[in-house]
Amino acid sequence: MKVSIIGGGGRVGSNAAFALQCAGVVSEIQILDANADLAEGEALDLLHGSSAIADQRIYAGDYGRAKDSDIFIITAGLRRKPDESRLDLINRNVALFAGILGSIKAAGFRREALIFVVSNPVDILTQLAATTLGLPWSQVLGLGTMLDTARFRSLIAQELKLAPTQVKALILGEHGDSMFPVWSSATCGGLPLAKFPGVTPTFQSQIFERTKGSGAEVIRRKGGAGWAVGLTIAEVVHAIALDRRQVLPVSTVQQGAYGLRGVALSVPTVVGRSGALTHIELELWPKEAQALQSSARALQDTFTKVNVA
Repeated sequence: MKVSIIGGGGRVGSNAAFALQCAGVVSEIQILDANADLAEGEALDLLHGSSAIADQRIYAGDYGRAKDSDIFIITAGLRRKPDESRLDLINRNVALFAGILGSIKAAGFRREALIFVVSNPVDILTQLAATTLGLPWSQVLGLGTMLDTARFRSLIAQELKLAPTQVKALILGEHGDSMFPVWSSATCGGLPLAKFPGVTPTFQSQIFERTKGSGAEVIRRKGGAGWAVGLTIAEVVHAIALDRRQVLPVSTVQQGAYGLRGVALSVPTVVGRSGALTHIELELWPKEAQALQSSARALQDTFTKVNVA
């Protein structure tokens, strides 16, 4: 499987490339960046380590060379400032993103290829990609709340001194201000997390607030997220490459689950070789269902204000 990372010279794109190299699942990784020298440098650095980890073709290239990609991962974008809402990025990033989509179209990409949006605001840009490229909804995925969910699970495990891989809990909705935690289905080792000692309403509130502020905290401390987002990008790519049919909180344009249509946001989604296979609609607590509807309304309102000309 060939993966092209657009914006691969940046922190997020290069960390995603490294995560994909370490796993050795995909056969080909192409790095594209507006800074061609930086893309060449990142590709060369990865190539130098290839003999130690995996037999892959790794190189820098352009849109013409990327046109036969199975997955386009778009990580290019302007960096979020401390305390800036992801949705505040929209007017600074839409023009850049539209240009990238135009370059993909002009190169003559394969119509069965998948578009995987990581750039923020990811839900708005995922919907924009689906609208612009005219692909079936299943072929355009956004990272959505994958990173928020990973942070949420890891923070729960750290606080309760549990194994992070055994904690299963979701953040759904927008990747941003209106996201919400799904405590109703949270488990650890298959057991209801709400029954564990110490999981009180106060604990739940504190963990979610830490999760919600994690992006700003990482930006403040080290300038931006990298390793964790790289790993969550790889998790989605591997679900596709290996046809795992995993249930993941990726962002896609909704088709009726929870009564939502025509808006991109994260709900439980089965991900496999052809992209987003189906949405899973399970019963939510009333306050969770209300939060999902509120998140959708906020995103719909924002999308109507996007200038895509």
